[in-house]
Amino acid sequence: MINGWPESDESKQMLMDQVRSFVRAKVAPEAKRLDESGEFPTEIVQQLGEMGLMGIMIPEEFGGSGMDTVSYAMALEEVSAACASTGVIMSVNNSLVCYPIFAYGTPEQKQKWLIPLARGEKLGCFALSEPGAGSDPAGLRCTAKKIAGGYEVSGTKNWITNGREADTCILFATLDPTLGSKAIVTLIVDTQSKGFSVAKLEDKLGICASSTAQLFFDSVFVPDDCLLGKEGQGLKIALSTLDGGRIGIASQALGIAKCALDASKKFASEREQFGAPISKLQAIQFHIADMATRLQGARLLTWSAARLKDQGQRYTKDAAMAKLAASEAAMWISTKAIQVHGGYGYTKDYVVERNFRDAKITEIYEGTSEIQRIVIAAQELAGF
Repeated sequence: MINGWPESDESKQMLMDQVRSFVRAKVAPEAKRLDESGEFPTEIVQQLGEMGLMGIMIPEEFGGSGMDTVSYAMALEEVSAACASTGVIMSVNNSLVCYPIFAYGTPEQKQKWLIPLARGEKLGCFALSEPGAGSDPAGLRCTAKKIAGGYEVSGTKNWITNGREADTCILFATLDPTLGSKAIVTLIVDTQSKGFSVAKLEDKLGICASSTAQLFFDSVFVPDDCLLGKEGQGLKIALSTLDGGRIGIASQALGIAKCALDASKKFASEREQFGAPISKLQAIQFHIADMATRLQGARLLTWSAARLKDQGQRYTKDAAMAKLAASEAAMWISTKAIQVHGGYGYTKDYVVERNFRDAKITEIYEGTSEIQRIVIAAQELAGF
């Protein structure tokens, strides 16, 4: 049994044993320091790459581990339970960068761009959101002007995870803002290109060791062979990529929630009031029971969406449900965890304070909870 799901696949159990051993030895001991300093976990990310965790779902011929999405979700939950910042770095590289190149890239693009990303030798970012286009990806203003030999890109991108450290950027821009989604293109951009710059780094509530950047493109030249898919296919690529990304963020949220629950169980077993551990109090027991139930429900939704993806079935609604349930569970469970800890939970000496800060963003990025509800409702009401 892996976290409550019966598995016959020994490779999954081997993966989990490997990930847990690494997380306990290398990630968990550094998490508090990284959160306080805001330092990017360079060495840890390099080690994740060496373990094959930066391209888990990519076939071995393209530098990945060749494992399935369920394995990815399991591994990402474990990493995020130790450090949510490291978890989102891993999630973006896997879900939002490696996936679209594998799904839509040419053989040449896979050789040049995908292999080093999947191996963890390079790091990627996904640049869709803009100052005026967050939940409305069709409203892009970053332009890609067609010129001889390629495109000239100008504009600004906001809220870009890994933006400061990325070597490769999956960029969405428009050939003509007046044409809406029909004019959107996807480009693979080398961040060393002339005219590319990091304009601003956000000072955030949580996931502090993961950079969130504003990127600026000042007449950046992108060659024709860096067009991913076809012209006008950009929105389709973005939305299909975000479906998988939501499984990643759901898994990150599960990790945060798992950490908060485990910390609460430990604290309740050790903290004494009225001559006995507070775990003997029914009020605390009810909190623990509700936390565990919400976590397991969200986990099974996440794995269900992952399995549908692995089976090649449509999983848009299921990924939205998983992301919605897991992110809201993470926020709810981390809030209850502080309540279980009492005054101690409000201090930075206890991990649940960090869990609380880290959990909030999972309800926002890669589609807010409101957007997830719109996606789910549209699917449920189709045909009525």
